[in-house]
Amino acid sequence: MNAQVPDLSAIHEFLLCPTPDAWVGAALAEPELMLVDHANCEKKAAGTALNLMFRYLDNFELLNKMSRLAREELRHFEQVLAIMHKRGIDYPHISASRYAAGLREQVRPNEPARLVDTLICGAIIEARSCERFARIAPHLDEELQKFYLSLLKSEARHFRDYLTLAQKATVEDIAPRVRQLLEVERGLVEGDDGEFRFHSGVPGTASR
Repeated sequence: MNAQVPDLSAIHEFLLCPTPDAWVGAALAEPELMLVDHANCEKKAAGTALNLMFRYLDNFELLNKMSRLAREELRHFEQVLAIMHKRGIDYPHISASRYAAGLREQVRPNEPARLVDTLICGAIIEARSCERFARIAPHLDEELQKFYLSLLKSEARHFRDYLTLAQKATVEDIAPRVRQLLEVERGLVEGDDGEFRFHSGVPGTASR
């Protein structure tokens, strides 16, 4: 595979831990489930961007960046669907992982803290997605490897956009809050999960 891998050093420096080997093993054992939940993740990412667009109408930079992000995430969703269809993989309803919900439980209710935390959570989710695409890609067949590596550049840009918007949403330095939320994220990534999902922690029993 000769696809060029972008420099992900900023992603690795940002996250507090790598994806555990046990998650990679679970993903390789459940490739169809990985694709189903990947499709769900892309759909939810687009939904998050659209929700921000409806909520913060006076933030023109946010509106423009989230509009672009939503289009890209929906395009990725379509690409995952095409791969699933080609491989004869059904698209069943599956439960969501505790990952995104665990992060969003930390979002403070009052503005501008609500916006800041939502954007930081978005940055963390995009960074982890990027890290996992790169982590799993070398173990996949050529078609999936090429596809996952093709996602790295946009996911890394989404991570940067979210962080930039978060800092612009407040006069305070967001670094301490970023660290707090990253600590929560590390617990979700390294903790035990009862089932495998794209953003799950360490799966004990990978099941639907």
